[in-house]
Amino acid sequence: MNVLIVGANGTTGNILVEKLGKSGEHKAVAMVRKEEQKAKMEQLGADELVIADLEKDIEHAVKGMDAVIFAAGSGSKTGRDKTYAVDQEGAKQLVDQAEKHGVKRFVMLSSMGAGNPDATSDQNMKAYLEAKGSADEHLQKSSLSYVIVRPGPLSNDEENGQIEAKEKIEDMKDRSIPRADVANVLIESLTNEHVTNKIFEILSGERRIEEALESM
Repeated sequence: MNVLIVGANGTTGNILVEKLGKSGEHKAVAMVRKEEQKAKMEQLGADELVIADLEKDIEHAVKGMDAVIFAAGSGSKTGRDKTYAVDQEGAKQLVDQAEKHGVKRFVMLSSMGAGNPDATSDQNMKAYLEAKGSADEHLQKSSLSYVIVRPGPLSNDEENGQIEAKEKIEDMKDRSIPRADVANVLIESLTNEHVTNKIFEILSGERRIEEALESM
């Protein structure tokens, strides 16, 4: 499939480009905002590059794509306006364009807590979770075949290929998940029918990724 990686220049996005580009299974199309980011994407293994900005018109980036992985994020420290512009409105625009151009699969990198932003007292984080939750809901209501992945705290540890995947993970204490394993889950979600039209949370666990997703 032609897979558009949105947020390719982010930390998790970099890992996605590298993994997808080197796998040879699919064509990794890296979406970046600036020309000067192209060289880095090519070095990581992107098969193709497209210049587009989520805060502007992105229709040209979506044309010809079979699947989209949304891994962009303004982060929780950029301020409410930027958070809503990228994580909410940018994601919604991408969903609409994917629907318009017949994209077969949309994999959304969301966040644990997106379904319940009122659970945090941190106002920046609350805005981030509200934006993520709104984008998730917009994707759910679309006609697209979707997967919404909500990881817990992210680490830069080495991947171990073992996770816990559930609609709601109750035991959160001192747990996280390597970004590389999140990337592996997103890539697996492109073709794994067991997670079609599902929302689930992930953390490091004791089951292989394929097995954990099949249990969904």
